[in-house]
Amino acid sequence: MTSFVLVPGAGGSAWYWHRVVALLQAHGHAAVAVELPAGDDAADLPAYADAIVAAAGSPAGAADDGPVLVAQSMGGLSAPLACDRLAAREIVLVNAMIPRPGETGGEWWTATGQDVAKRELDRREGRDPDAAFDPAVTFFHDVPPDIAAQAMGEEALQSGTPFADPWPLPAWPAVPTRVLCGRDDRLFPADFQVRVARERLGLDATVVPGGHLLALSRPDAVVEFLLAG
Repeated sequence: MTSFVLVPGAGGSAWYWHRVVALLQAHGHAAVAVELPAGDDAADLPAYADAIVAAAGSPAGAADDGPVLVAQSMGGLSAPLACDRLAAREIVLVNAMIPRPGETGGEWWTATGQDVAKRELDRREGRDPDAAFDPAVTFFHDVPPDIAAQAMGEEALQSGTPFADPWPLPAWPAVPTRVLCGRDDRLFPADFQVRVARERLGLDATVVPGGHLLALSRPDAVVEFLLAG
């Protein structure tokens, strides 16, 4: 039995992980999803790490050894900061940002080439790369309609404060790390994610069908990957 701590991306909603939490618990594991202070302009990356540690606590039925930290998208900036405090056994990145020491979240987009990769993908797939951002197109294109409607009915606020913080660790944590990415991710194209994982962590990413919000669109695939570790 393993304990999983699930860290959301921008918007900070623990609800994002609800389908994965239910499946992990059905398999007999402990799982807790973190609610981050995403709408608080005073909350910086250390505050996000504090929220992760506080939420982790001691999940009911948790194993004695450290948890697996699972980070979605922007969660790649915050989850590693909690590794030492939680004695994490593993980090799993799901369509996640992979920062370098001293790099801000705001710098990450251009430094990694995400901006170019997304524009190229939009062109290849027939979308206007200069069109206004539409979450239905970028995020919810493969999410079941009822789940998408529920998600889009809740206003997701994300402060820019944590994106201004230089990433504070001197190196990626010395914790086993795995990378999962969605083949159909329109925000972080799969080939882009595979390249960044190799360049920044020396790791091969596993690619599965699904878009940016894999925990909503493909929770079975996410859980299968988590349990294969």
